[in-house]
Amino acid sequence: MNSRKLIAEFLGTFFLVLLAVGAAVVGLKSSGNLAVAIGFGFVLILAAYAFGPVSGAHVNPAVTLAMVIARKMPIVEAVGYWIAQFIGAIVAAAVLKLFVSSFGVKDETGNLGSNAYDNGHINMAGAFVLEILLTLAFVLVILLVTDRAANATAAGLAIGAALTAVHIVGIPLDGTSVNPARSFGPALLAGGTSLTQVWLFLLAPLVGGVLAALIYPFTRSAGDAEADAPAARKSSPGKRR
Repeated sequence: MNSRKLIAEFLGTFFLVLLAVGAAVVGLKSSGNLAVAIGFGFVLILAAYAFGPVSGAHVNPAVTLAMVIARKMPIVEAVGYWIAQFIGAIVAAAVLKLFVSSFGVKDETGNLGSNAYDNGHINMAGAFVLEILLTLAFVLVILLVTDRAANATAAGLAIGAALTAVHIVGIPLDGTSVNPARSFGPALLAGGTSLTQVWLFLLAPLVGGVLAALIYPFTRSAGDAEADAPAARKSSPGKRR
């Protein structure tokens, strides 16, 4: 297993939680939902260009799961990615906890940027469906723009824009997860209701990632499908001629 890829996934997820969730923690009320949504998008763009050449900058277990189902990476490598992502999120959340508990920083979210349902804005069923749909849209964009025929230079911008869009919709309702690691780290450090509700924000994004991977073959361009065909035939056992 390539240690540089794991370090890249750890750092990418660490910075996503530290900077993007941190933007919510210190500025959700004073700066507003839109500023936080843009913050998430910008951080992911930076991660895509900084760590994308090394690991693909998944920084999200749902993205990694979709990549496995779409046959873009092996399951063994994915397990390493998942471990690195969750550890990165937990460490980042611990740093945020340190700031709000010991350094005099006010937590404007009240729960270290954790996600929540039954909060007066959306119930449990609504949050589950919302997270599936938002993750499906986000991950499907990633699968499509990272295809061979896609413009690699613009891929990071498209992915960041997609994350911004889903946060604009989701922040007022449940805080937006679409990323199990991003949800687990803050919930673990916040404890209480955040931790008891985190199961939804672990499961629903994974379901959305699976659905995105299943829909992906039917939405990709003909050129990308044809480009993958020779490689698929080469890897298939087949019969010797």
